[in-house]
Amino acid sequence: MSASTLPNATLTATYEAMTPGSAALAGKARELLPSGIAHDSRNFDPYPLYIQRALGPVKWDVDNNKYVDYFGGHGALILGHNHPAVMAAVHAALDRGTHFGACHELEVRWAELITRMVPSAERVRFTSSGTEATLMALRLARACTGREKIVRFRGHFHGWNDHMTSGYSNHFDGTPTSGVVHGLSDSVLLCDPNDVDGITRLFNDHKDIAAVIIEPTGASFGKMPILPSFLQVLRDLTRQAGTILIFDEVVTGFRVSRGGMQAACGIIPDMTTLAKIVAGGLPGGAVVGKKALLDWLDFKVTTAKGLEKIYHPGTFNANPVSAAAGIATLETLQNTDANDRANAFGAELRRKMNEVLEDEGVKWAVYGTYSGIHVYTNPDDADITPSTFNALDFAPSMLGKARGAGITSKVRMGMLVNGVDMNSGPSGTISATHGDEEMAITVDAFRATIRSLRREGLLA
Repeated sequence: MSASTLPNATLTATYEAMTPGSAALAGKARELLPSGIAHDSRNFDPYPLYIQRALGPVKWDVDNNKYVDYFGGHGALILGHNHPAVMAAVHAALDRGTHFGACHELEVRWAELITRMVPSAERVRFTSSGTEATLMALRLARACTGREKIVRFRGHFHGWNDHMTSGYSNHFDGTPTSGVVHGLSDSVLLCDPNDVDGITRLFNDHKDIAAVIIEPTGASFGKMPILPSFLQVLRDLTRQAGTILIFDEVVTGFRVSRGGMQAACGIIPDMTTLAKIVAGGLPGGAVVGKKALLDWLDFKVTTAKGLEKIYHPGTFNANPVSAAAGIATLETLQNTDANDRANAFGAELRRKMNEVLEDEGVKWAVYGTYSGIHVYTNPDDADITPSTFNALDFAPSMLGKARGAGITSKVRMGMLVNGVDMNSGPSGTISATHGDEEMAITVDAFRATIRSLRREGLLA
């Protein structure tokens, strides 16, 4: 069932008619889980989808509806769902055991690949998630510099640890969010993205900045883009001040290119945080960087230097099954043109979706870089030409705004009922398995969504 089979129904009514299985599971989940979900981005009105299987660029829900997938495991699946090399490696690892409570060969091979591919990776420390990686990166920076303050950029996401909650989607003044103590939030300095005067002023006013952390393509994989020239300013300022520059490449690592954004732009940070693709779609992350920084985790080096070693356990650090998936994924990226194919698909998809907007006379825009797409729904009704839209001009107005939240949710629903799953940004990430068929379905779904929104009076 799809929107085309219910031509006079609203998008919501169509969605409800085609997903009774998801509705039933959501009802049970609300009795067991806060909001009935395990991840905030899965919150969706009237209820989220429940998926039962996936393959390549597509997935099927519990009602057997098929969707072109742009959620992509929250960006982790650059090779698509159930890639044969990854699945073979995972099955082989499962047969050997899921957890040894000991060192194993795969963690060495995994680290070798990362150090070959990521320019900043002289040493690797595995974690279980990106949030853990960013937390460890900050601790290492503070230990190495003997300083306390961290600089972050409004709108940028670095996980949910206490240092990272203010300034992402609210509390842009830096005040602590619920459950975070004032003393900790006081050590975090917020700056606007691309604000050269602002970041320069922070360095002039604060001589105790331990680290600067940034999403190097901009917030939410370039939804609010960062200028490469601003990354160079950060590199220069941090080097002059003896401050650690951290690139959060949890999303961009191994996606923008084999070596992440740092390889693409040629600006090398002191440390990098990784997750998602690094573990091949299984749980896992890493903090990588200069040997001198990660030496604070080394028993012999810290003893020899009379330093207090940073304690870092973690039951699932470098889990052998995650390591197997990570190795297979990184080897595939290293030996194929997967990154280039995903990036090329992204460029063509953005172009075709903008053609739809211009054909339909809608002053929105579809934009992004590399293998990402974002739909700008123009909440301020600016005079926009989709094909020439420059997100940099509108990024400041995106920060801290509802951003037309009602319409963005409806865009996602329209895409769903026409066989495409994006997140509620509306945004999406692309895999190397997306092809001509998925392109055609997506463009047609976007056109049908625009027309449905207009029919429902949600779009002029």
